[in-house]
Amino acid sequence: MQTVDSLTNLFSPVKLGPYTLTNRIVMAPMTRLRAVGSLPNELMATYYAQRASAGLIVSECTMVSPLSNGYMNCPGIYSQEQIEGWKQVTEAVHAQGGKIFLQLWHSGRVAHSALLNGELPIAPSAIAAAGTLHTPIGKVNLETPRALETKEIPQIVEQFRQGAENAMTAGFDGVELHGAFGYLIDQFLQDGSNQRHDEYGGSIENRTRFLLEVVTAVTNVWGGNLVGIKLSPSNTFYGMKDSNPQETFSYAIARLNDFNLAYIHLMEPNETDLANREVLNPVLPIFRPLYIGTIITNGGYDKQKGNQVLSSGEADLVSYARLFIANPDLPQRFQIDAGLNTPEVKTFYGIGDKDLEKGYTNYPFLEV
Repeated sequence: MQTVDSLTNLFSPVKLGPYTLTNRIVMAPMTRLRAVGSLPNELMATYYAQRASAGLIVSECTMVSPLSNGYMNCPGIYSQEQIEGWKQVTEAVHAQGGKIFLQLWHSGRVAHSALLNGELPIAPSAIAAAGTLHTPIGKVNLETPRALETKEIPQIVEQFRQGAENAMTAGFDGVELHGAFGYLIDQFLQDGSNQRHDEYGGSIENRTRFLLEVVTAVTNVWGGNLVGIKLSPSNTFYGMKDSNPQETFSYAIARLNDFNLAYIHLMEPNETDLANREVLNPVLPIFRPLYIGTIITNGGYDKQKGNQVLSSGEADLVSYARLFIANPDLPQRFQIDAGLNTPEVKTFYGIGDKDLEKGYTNYPFLEV
């Protein structure tokens, strides 16, 4: 936890691992689906470079293997061609003086055989997620996944480790593990999706095992202080639930103290979560006392609310998603209280391979 006082705000410098960031404004990881054929490209390099004034950029979720694919045109980090594509991005961000972490991701059961060359999605247990996906055969309901055999799980851990190594080769400044929003790490953690009877299921200790094994593997590549993890204790995406989320996430977060991580990225519930059922709300006051390191918070913040949470000491940095989509120069706009562009929701996700610039790289900057 950083030393804070009432004067700490979005423009206070902050140490993050070995880096000193010029501000505490983080560009949140956001699925944008512009990586045609799963390959990072020049357009993506432009998009991230436009937003390099963030203290830290966290990339969109990035596949660690072909079987981790949950969305069309989502990028990967498991092939040489993908590594070369990401090099364009990191070089462009660094040329603008920015820092960027790669978010490592496995979708688990949030996938479909139409995205996986006919293979079933994999998960801790054969329990289907709730919802639909766009696939090459159209919009489909999520199907029941195949439960991983115990002997297969180390192979998935190795895919995360190799992804971390590939991210280093691609020139990233660190990595973030996607442990939120109902994807594979989250699926192991929560008992609504994990009903295994081996050492990866049942007790909280067992359900946390996969998360800790992945963290161990990735920190062995990068060192703890260049690895973050995103968690969403109140997430209801894709039908996620846990019988005692406060107990489950309290245990997991306390265990993460052992790794000297760069940060934990904690998600507050959104309107959908709050409408679905009773969830932990707010999240920060529950888990801040349990974690001795740096916390990034995310959840509908504007400038005023961001400054308030930083001055309170409950969080050390604030991540912004929609505001960064529409405002590539968001830190400058915050600093001078300029007006903000309005996000165009219908262009959040790229569909197909046409008009990918629209709502992506064509939002206007402030006129100087």
